[in-house]
This record gives sequence, structure tokens and C-alpha cells, in this order.
Amino acid sequence: MSFQWAKNQAQNGIEDMVLLSKVTDDQITDNLKKRINADLMFTYIGPTLVAVNPYKRLPYFSEKEIEQYHGSAAYEHPPHIYATADKMFQSMITDEENQCVIISGESGAGKTECAKLIMNYIAAVSSKGGTHGNVVENIKQVILESNPLLESFGNAKTLRNNNSSRFGKYFEINFTKSGAPAGGKISNFLLEKSRVVGPGQGERNFHIFYQLTTSCTREEKEALGMMDPKYFHYLNVSREYSADGISDSEEYAAMKRGMEICNIVGNDQSSIFQILAGILHLGNVSFVEEGNDAKGIDKEILNAKLTSRIVTTGGFGGKRSSTYTVTMNIEQATNTRDALAKALYSRMFDWIVQSVNGALASLSRGIGTQSLCIGVLDIFGFEIFDKNGFEQFCINYVNERLQQIFIELTLKSEQEEYQREGIQWTPIDFFNNKVVVDLIESKKPPGVMAVLDDICSTMHAQVEGADQKFVQKLEMACSQNKHFKGQQSHFVISHYAGSVTYDCDGFTEANKDTPFIRNLFPEVVDELDKKRPTTVSHKIKTQSQELVDTLMRCTPSYIRCIKPNETKRPKDWDNKRVEHQVRYLNLKENIKFLRRFAILTPQTWPSWNVDMDPKEWQIGKNKVFIKSPESLFLLEEQRDRKFHGFAKIIQRAYRRWKSRKYFLEMRKKAAEVVYNQKERKRFSLNREFVGDYLNFLDNPVLKALVGKNVKVYFSDVVQKYDRKLKPTPREFLVTDNAVFLIGFEKEKDGPNKGKMVKVVKRKLTFKEIASVSLSYAKQVFSEKYLAATGSRLSITFTDNIKYSVKKTTWQSGGIHELKFISDNAAKVPAIKHSGKVAEIRVAGGLPKSSQPKPSTVMQRQTQPKSNYSSGTARSSYSQQQQSSYSQPQQVSSGFPRVSQTSGPASGGFKLPNQSANSRLGGSASLPQSSNNGFTSAAAAKKKPPPPIPPAKKLPQCRALYDYNATEADELTFKAGDIITIVSKDDGWWTGNLRGQKGLFPANYTETI
Repeated sequence: MSFQWAKNQAQNGIEDMVLLSKVTDDQITDNLKKRINADLMFTYIGPTLVAVNPYKRLPYFSEKEIEQYHGSAAYEHPPHIYATADKMFQSMITDEENQCVIISGESGAGKTECAKLIMNYIAAVSSKGGTHGNVVENIKQVILESNPLLESFGNAKTLRNNNSSRFGKYFEINFTKSGAPAGGKISNFLLEKSRVVGPGQGERNFHIFYQLTTSCTREEKEALGMMDPKYFHYLNVSREYSADGISDSEEYAAMKRGMEICNIVGNDQSSIFQILAGILHLGNVSFVEEGNDAKGIDKEILNAKLTSRIVTTGGFGGKRSSTYTVTMNIEQATNTRDALAKALYSRMFDWIVQSVNGALASLSRGIGTQSLCIGVLDIFGFEIFDKNGFEQFCINYVNERLQQIFIELTLKSEQEEYQREGIQWTPIDFFNNKVVVDLIESKKPPGVMAVLDDICSTMHAQVEGADQKFVQKLEMACSQNKHFKGQQSHFVISHYAGSVTYDCDGFTEANKDTPFIRNLFPEVVDELDKKRPTTVSHKIKTQSQELVDTLMRCTPSYIRCIKPNETKRPKDWDNKRVEHQVRYLNLKENIKFLRRFAILTPQTWPSWNVDMDPKEWQIGKNKVFIKSPESLFLLEEQRDRKFHGFAKIIQRAYRRWKSRKYFLEMRKKAAEVVYNQKERKRFSLNREFVGDYLNFLDNPVLKALVGKNVKVYFSDVVQKYDRKLKPTPREFLVTDNAVFLIGFEKEKDGPNKGKMVKVVKRKLTFKEIASVSLSYAKQVFSEKYLAATGSRLSITFTDNIKYSVKKTTWQSGGIHELKFISDNAAKVPAIKHSGKVAEIRVAGGLPKSSQPKPSTVMQRQTQPKSNYSSGTARSSYSQQQQSSYSQPQQVSSGFPRVSQTSGPASGGFKLPNQSANSRLGGSASLPQSSNNGFTSAAAAKKKPPPPIPPAKKLPQCRALYDYNATEADELTFKAGDIITIVSKDDGWWTGNLRGQKGLFPANYTETI
């Protein structure tokens, strides 16, 4: 782990709060304040991300940051939500495990924005999809453009947040194994329906109503009867018509664009606007005035339904039951009107979500298997208002369930593991909120929801007195629970985030679907069903359990959002408010429970043998536990370096083995370039060609200069000579299309001011290179030059190399010359400079006709241990190089010496003595005459060879995506190419494409 310490840590705070010297609520709050004042909104607690709402736009969410964090290691860069998103995405691909992120915090803490940033990042870095590229891009578009659509219908201005999500949303994005988006699904729950008919003072209704009334066209206003928002009762009840930072006209345009992308067009779109207009006009219906016209609805039927109700006596579905039509009073009729408006809006919102899911499902049909997913949970946070009703009760209950997941998977499980391991430790007190969850949802003993459902069942036809009866029965059932306190018309629950007083007025009515609404949507009505009607609390309990089950099947990541103030202004810090959130989010306990493991190396196994204070560690039954974060990071850094080094060794050995034929061919071609043109160095002629002699893959500095995703084919240290022929070392790199010269310069400013740092001294693209003059060094990039420029590289061999030099203020320019002179007395190259001519004396090398031996490490390892070579004839160039410089093989005394006679003219291998006498120290030759009787008799009796069987038809596969080879012996192919399968291995197959044989990823293809 390469943890980056901030130089101005005292001013900007610590990036990972496990490094706090003292873990207290005050220290955590102070560290978060330092960071947000420096415009650093993200801080780590180990793997958990803490995000403080800055209430302004910050500059580090651009494409540059997306590229920076994509594929980077943990702690390689400062804390960022992109790092959390990338960790989830990479873990999903490599581990093939579903991921989810749980974003928690109170209303206005920035949860919705965090969710959008995660989805934007995943859409940016995920695979393009190959042959399904257009479909994948359309899926990404639906995922991103559905956000403004759902925000318009599901978000509203509250006292704490101008764009508060008033519904819960769990967005699952499905992926193929290659990381391409392949669909998705949105699950919505807990829509705040009461906001439709009565937003609180200083708040707004859902955004869509203000967008429709202020931003629709003149034709739409006339058709829908739209007026100023002040005209409609459902909008003017709160006397708030605008929201800072939100443009209703721009959001309306984005919403309509989202509708079109999600295929909500034509009559469907018109019907939605008509329902919205109908809800607004319905709110203006008064039961004193007459003559109000509800658009699109028969006024006689509407009048009957709003002013009367049907009461059933004798039980649900009983044989002796009777029905009566009872006229309502004004209050009851008003409640029925509001129930209709809420039901219409809720059903319309559900239909919109289903339409988004339908658009994703229709696009994903042609992609194939969807085996992985990432889930993003965006749900409104814990709420404590001056008046808290049934909806705040439901919201806080769901937040309790989410907090329970965090406790079960982190704090509680850690302590249980300490007990299992037999570790001596001081227990950390934390609030386990299971007791609060049981208080709300338990059946035995009955909890709040069970009592509420019972009251709604026994008093289903009675409104007056039901809420008071609920409080009285609740006091009897829950008074023994220390987290409950009953009052005359209220009750108090001590939640994990604080105590909340709930006003029972309207609890029972809000918990049941009115008979009118159940008749309005007849698919849920069963006259013979004797079961109790489904209540809202029962639905919420079921939905929350399904959500918890879904989250528990994934590997979770956590983002804790902090709201710094109530003024919604940047850098306005309310210390008490933040400290309260730090406490109920369990940030202190989260810091104390962080632990990681040390690597088991020969130094630590089987006994712990690390030079560390014994107080800093304990050994359990199966694991090593570390106390302080400093010791933890020391071990983590050593662990990562070990693993990284081991992985590189394995990778390098495997690639070398896999690419041995490729590198032999490269060495042969390099030899052919200089064959009969120049002398060769003895030590390098048969050296195995590696190419990357600077180990570019392990050099982050070179990667930063050349490019992280650039492939380097050759790298080595060379000497660069200036006009005075003064040598300076340079790192020389050859890529696909350019040559880089890397040198050192003194940094002029920044954190490394005054230090020598590596810089790109010169970059030459292949198109800028006209020719190359060779004297002593070999060049290996002629093929890449051909691929990049379309023409052959001009190579000149001469002992007199002339080059031009620019004229400067102090030195003359013109043509300079290098003269190379062969001098066996020169053990090292000697340079003598005189004017514009420089003489370079070098010792003689191997003959110009020298060629490397056609062997590899693998061949040498697999050859039998013998004193003679194979009798197979070599190629002509091998014969020449053997006769020129190959030494005879030495054998120990007591064993026969190989015949020194040269082989036939066409080959270069020597024939060994294989007679019995050779084992006794004699020498004999193999029979050369074809007239030998034994040989003739054997040939006569030899049967003719059988006919050659027909060629085996190999299986084939079709490429689904484009793939660019990253190794020497891999295939590069385009989507749609047909590849012949030679052999199959786990994940990687060997195939043949257009005469080229190589490896390719099996999951990029489908068999034919």
C-alpha cells in the first residue's frame, strides 16, 4: 500500500482516520472540519468512505479524475468516491462477486449526489460491449438519463435539502463477465405520498408540478388548464414556489429527454401530464362550492365517490355481511379526495419506474448472459422534524434496518471473531439497534407495527378515536421496553440516531388503504377474501426485508454522508450537528475495529518473527491481530510489495515461456537486419531477447511519463552524446509509434523543487524518423516502424556517419562526422574529438556473417543429457555460424569423444558413434552404404505406409468483442471474426486466425 501523507497534514487533516492518534468524537469532527475547509470532502476510515456535503461544485469530478482512479491501487491517490466505485467494479470483474454500496446519512447530507457520481463513473469505465456496442451505449444512456426523470417525480425541496429524495431507490446494474453493462432494474419504495396533498411550510411539492405549471408550452397549458402555481391548492398550501440552485425549466427539459430515452412517448407521455393536471385540479375541488370541473372524469361519478362511502358489516367476506352507502361529512370527503390524489400519483410513479425497467429489459435481451451486478442504494435518511408522523416512522424504520446490516457485518462480527480467536481485548461499547428493530416489527411480543395493524383491523370502519386507542394499546404492549415511552397522543422511540417523538394523529388512517382506493384499483379487491386487508406498514416491512436480503447477497461498500450545517452554505460548520452524526453513524467504533492481516513469509511462518513491539500485535488461533494503525500500514506496505514482487516474477516467467517462439523470431529478424553488414558482440549474439530491459511494467515513473496504457517493446539504458561528445545516460524506449529518450532535470517548483526528476527529453514519432545510421548497436523496431508509417525503415551501414548540428550563439553548426576505426587494442570504445570530426576506436567483434543459435532456455532444459547433438540437419545460416565460432563440446575422461568430422554439406550437426565399441573407448562410423544386406532385407520386409487420414475439422468460434493483444503470442481480432479453435484451456484458448496462431480470451467469443 502506498499511503500518501499530506505535507500540510496539520492544516488539511488526515486522509484516513484510522491514523488518528486519539480516537474521539471531537478528534473525528475536527479532522473532517479541516478537510472540508480545504475543499476536501472525502475521508477514509479504512475501506469506508466519509463524504461531507460541500454545498458547492468542486473541480475534481472530471474525466481526468475518472482516468486517474480507473484501475489504480488502494490509497494510490487521495480519498475519492471514484476510488470506492472502482474498487467495487474491479472486485466484481476479478472475483465474480456481486457488489453493492450502502449510502447512509440524514436528509441533505448528499446521498443522491453520491449515488449519481457512482453510476456516472461505472458507466464511464465499463466495457464498450464489442458487437453489442450500440446496445451497451443505449443501456448506459437509460441508466444515466433515468436519474433526472425519477428526480422530477420523486424529489422535492424540504427544509433541509433543496433536492431531497422522497422515495427509496435501489438501482441494480447488470454486467456480463467482461464488464459490459447488460441491463438493470430499479426497485422503489416508500414514496412520500402525503407530500402530494400537503407539503409543509417552507417546503415544495414534488418538482414535476412546478416544472409543468411554469415550463410547459402554451399549447400544453391550454390543453391541461395549467395556471400559476399559486392558483392550485396542493401547491399554495406551503407558500413556497422556488428552490435555490434548481431551474424548473432546465429540469423540465431534462425530464422530457429522459422520458424519450426510456420510451415514454406519444399517448403515454400525454396521459402522464393529464394525470398530473387532474391531481392539481382535484386539489381545488371544494365541498362547499359547486361546479368545479375535474378534467377527463365524469363529475356525477366523482361527486358520488367523494361524498359517500360503502360500509360493509358482518366481517370480511362473511355470508351475513351487509353493505350500506353512507354520506360523508366535509372532513371525510376532503380526506377521500386527498386519498384519491395520493393514490393516482403513487400508481403513476410506479408505472414510470416500470417503464424504465422495461426499457432496460428490452435492450438487454440481445446481449446474453448477465451474471454480475452492482447495486446502488439511494434512500432518504433518518428524519427528525418538529412534527413526525406515520411517514417519518416508516422512513426511520428502514434506516434502522440498514444500520443493522452495518452492525452485523462490521462491529458485531469483529467482536465475535475476537472471542473465537481467544484475543485479549477491551470491549468497545456500541449501540446494537436490534432491540429497536424488534420494538418496531416484532410480533411476539407485539411491536408498534403489530399493534397498529390490529387497531386498523378491529376499527376499520371507524375513524374517530382510532388513533387514541392505538396509543393506549401501544402503552400496554411496549411500556416495558426502555427504548419506548408513551404519552397521551404521542409516543417516543429512542432510535440509533436519537429519540424521535411521533404524533399519532392520522397514524391509523395512513396505515390502511381506504375502501375507495381499493375499489378504484379492483385488481386488489377480493370480496370473498376473509384475510385482513394488507396495511402500509406490512408492505413496508416486507419490502425492507426483501431489500436486506438483496444487500446481504452482495459484497457491501459503505459511504457515510455528513451534513455540516442547516443553512446549506459552503464552509458553514455546525460542530454540534456534525458531532451528533459522527456518534449515530458509529464512525468512532468503525475506526477502532479496523484490522488487516500480515503476509505469511519465511520470516513470519511458522512463528511470528517481526521486529515489532509485543504490545502492537496478538496471535489468535488462526490470525494475527494488529493494534495501532501505524504498525498496520507498515505490515500492509511490506505485504503488498511482497505480493507484487512475487506476482511479477510469476508473470515474467510465464510470459517468457509463453512467448519463447516470438522472441526467437524477433532475435532472428534482428540478426538478419545486420547480417553481413556489421560485426557482432560475442556476449550479445546468443543472449535471449527480452526487449524490456528496464522492466517498464514495474516502473510507475516511466509509466507516468510515457503513458499507463502504452505498450513498450524495447527499453534499455543508452549513452547520449552532445556536440562535444560528452556522454550522458538516457533511458531509451520504443513503443508502437514513437521513440522516447528519458533523462533527468532539476524540478523548478512543486513538492519536488530542487530535486532531480525524470522527464521526457525527446519524443520522436516514427513518422519523424527518415533513416537510421548504425555503427555498433543493433536496432529492433523496424517492424513497428512499418506498422506505424506504412513504409520500410531506411538503415544505413557505414563507418563514417555524418549528421547536422544546429548553429548556436556560442558554437557553430554544420555537418559533423563520426569515424569508426577497428582497433583490437581498445578494450573499451575510445573517442577522440577534433573539430567537426570524431574518431571512435572499437575492438573487433565476431564476423559479419555470425548468426545466433536457434535455441531457447526451454529447449536446453528439455534436451536429454548427452554428449552429442541431434542428427537433424541445421539450416544454412546455422552451419555457417558453427564453422565460424562454435566450440566443440567437452566431455569428461572415461567417456567417448564425439567425432569431430563435419557432417554433410547440407547440415551442420555431427554424427555420433553409436556402436557397441564406442562404449569401450573405440571409434567407429555408422554404415554409409545402402548395399548393406541387413538394411536391404529389412527394407524388403517393411510394409508400405498406410494412407494419410483426412484432415481433422477443428471447431470454430465467433468473436463477440474487439480484442487487442497485450502479449506477444496473443491474437488481435475484431468483433465478428471467425477463429479456429486449436485447443481449450481454462479461460484462454489457442486458436488460428488468418494463418496466425495464438492465445485469445474465451469469454470474448461464442462457439459456432
